[in-house]
Amino acid sequence: MTVTKAAKPAPAAERIRQAALTLFAAKGFHGTGIRDLAETAGLSSASLYHYMGTKEDLLLAIMRECMTRLLTAGRRVFLDDPDPRSRLAGLVQVHVLSHAVHPLETAVVDNELRALSATARATIVAQRDEYEDLWRAAIEDGCASGVFRTSAPAVTRLALLEMCSGVARWYSPRGRLALTELATHFTEIAYGALHAEPSTVDVEAARRRTRLVTEVWGVPVRR
Repeated sequence: MTVTKAAKPAPAAERIRQAALTLFAAKGFHGTGIRDLAETAGLSSASLYHYMGTKEDLLLAIMRECMTRLLTAGRRVFLDDPDPRSRLAGLVQVHVLSHAVHPLETAVVDNELRALSATARATIVAQRDEYEDLWRAAIEDGCASGVFRTSAPAVTRLALLEMCSGVARWYSPRGRLALTELATHFTEIAYGALHAEPSTVDVEAARRRTRLVTEVWGVPVRR
């Protein structure tokens, strides 16, 4: 008779982080109580404070980690892709893949910024602005070189970011398109918004960006 060893429970700090991530995404920061966190993490309210600081500390840590990963991937796109078209394609695909595979993390970043105190909020806003600057540079460089056309680059940038972020709310692996196909389709939409010439899908580049997201997040991109 073969005895299967029971899986070891996750360390308490990781259980608290996962509980916070799940609850903040579902109920919001202000809708999540300490008792909710303790019960979801399988701890007592008293022992919870042994493993964590404040509830805001948890929120800030989740948001900083997510933004750091997005920034790391975005910077790699700029290193790997030499021209505005490929850079924009890389940014779009990395953003879509990240939001589809990690909807809880990205939902917390996108929705809970106002829950932070002014000092903590400034930290995340600085990371967000640096990330959006990568998109701004790709679009403005493309406009300057004539491969993109738009009368309002800033509005176009925000519209594309909002479109790509929305994937976190509705993506399902049961959908008709594989995730990598969905990401490249969003590239086509972005090119259309910028009146860029259509191009054939660069399959190898798309695979490279999928590997990048897997590397940065530490979780394989499937489907």
